[in-house]
Amino acid sequence: MDIALTGVFCALWTALNLTPGPLSFQLRGLPILHDFGVFFTLLLVAWVTGRFGTSLLAGIIGSIFAILLGGPSLIICFAASAVVFDVLMFVNHHRIRIARYNLVTTAIVTLVSAYFAGVFIGVFFTPSETVSWALTFWGI
Repeated sequence: MDIALTGVFCALWTALNLTPGPLSFQLRGLPILHDFGVFFTLLLVAWVTGRFGTSLLAGIIGSIFAILLGGPSLIICFAASAVVFDVLMFVNHHRIRIARYNLVTTAIVTLVSAYFAGVFIGVFFTPSETVSWALTFWGI
């Protein structure tokens, strides 16, 4: 059951990164809808399965398919953030419940993972800028 659900979320990851994601990047110059699609998918797969590795697999496999289907290469940075997300969700035991501790922990894990993706994109995909710019502006 978890493998089938992970496959569904891989497809969702790919679809959200190929349709609205590039549009927001072209309009605003920021991967806002990429972030939404990525972390919405990661939160859903963690919530539904509650297991280690499913978020990681959804991120990596979804990114591979998105890139193979012509998506932007910066999606690989979101795959790296999926690894960070899955590892950090150990703190929460991969549970997303309506409890203050679980929700706060999940929000912090999501923010740290998104910051990691932003810094990764800033360092590797904006070559005219410095690393300190990626750490301060782009990551945030």
